[in-house]
Amino acid sequence: MPGIMPTARLSLAALMVALAPFGARGQDAFQEFKQLDTTAKMPKLNAFIAPGNVPAGSKLHAVALEAKLTASGEPVQDGLSWYVFSPIAGTDGKLPLIASSKGGSADFQLAAGEYFVNVSFGRAGVTRKLVVPDEGVVDRQTMVLEAGGLLLNAVSGSDVRIRPDQLSFSIYSAEVRGDGERGLVMADVPPNTVVRLNAGTYHIVSEYGDTNASIRADIQVEAGKLTEATIQHKAAQITFKLVSDKGGEAIADTAWSILTAAGDSVGESVSAFPTLVLAEGEYTAVARNKDKIYQRDFKVEAGRNTDVEVLMQDVQPDEPGNAATTLETQAPPQDATTASGPHAPLPTFDQLEGSANSGQDAD
Repeated sequence: MPGIMPTARLSLAALMVALAPFGARGQDAFQEFKQLDTTAKMPKLNAFIAPGNVPAGSKLHAVALEAKLTASGEPVQDGLSWYVFSPIAGTDGKLPLIASSKGGSADFQLAAGEYFVNVSFGRAGVTRKLVVPDEGVVDRQTMVLEAGGLLLNAVSGSDVRIRPDQLSFSIYSAEVRGDGERGLVMADVPPNTVVRLNAGTYHIVSEYGDTNASIRADIQVEAGKLTEATIQHKAAQITFKLVSDKGGEAIADTAWSILTAAGDSVGESVSAFPTLVLAEGEYTAVARNKDKIYQRDFKVEAGRNTDVEVLMQDVQPDEPGNAATTLETQAPPQDATTASGPHAPLPTFDQLEGSANSGQDAD
């Protein structure tokens, strides 16, 4: 698959993946990077009952909850969001939120009954049914997220660094729906940022610039591990200049259009120094300045950022407005009887008629 570097999988070509396992040190790998702490949408709050605010006579039971990335891992100490819902929908059809907590492990005081407990770790989450008995102690509840982390970066060519503000990633589910689309998990993910996800395969779209440099790749996220992926873009950053001479100053007030080899427009700009990120391939740069159009074909090579100069051509002079008048003005006055050679004046009609008559007399 294009866009995966060789260290990830032998069958893939442009993505470098490093897996950092979570053992006794738990989430150290997560803490080293900036993280997106967004969670999936939860049911809208309908009826919030604060812990202890239950009908009179109800006995409360202590319920301790913890979550792990894997069944054999250590409890997650931070970044968790806990939600406890009533299983009976409200009048609006939504499950009422009973209690919530953020951080690591959670402790709730709940009356006897049934509940749905949801725990989220970023975009990873799991829901379980909880039954609180009328009597007895409720055992500590351990929920296994089967989650990991994904950290995305990209390079241009083999190793040219791309500025973070020129990169963005979108994460989609690997499955294609009946309408041919994939479910969007998260959009506009910055580079070098950990996204917490359930284990599984995800479809990644990397955008370099805002023209036509886009790469897609499928990446496997493993539970309890941080997956670092570096996308390899086959593109480069090109700066355009309209100049009167090679290496000269760029001419201002120039309108630019960049066309593919097939003639499709991929970018436009009005600037002396427009800069575009273009996918590898052949293009034509068209510059318009003061109603004159200039163009140049050029080629983009992956990772080779460069300038493209379009030279102004000599402007052809306008045609004379009255050629006959110009010839008459430039011809020097000459005597009809002595003129000879290529500049002799043409004979008059009377002279032609006289010559014809003389010929007839001669016969």
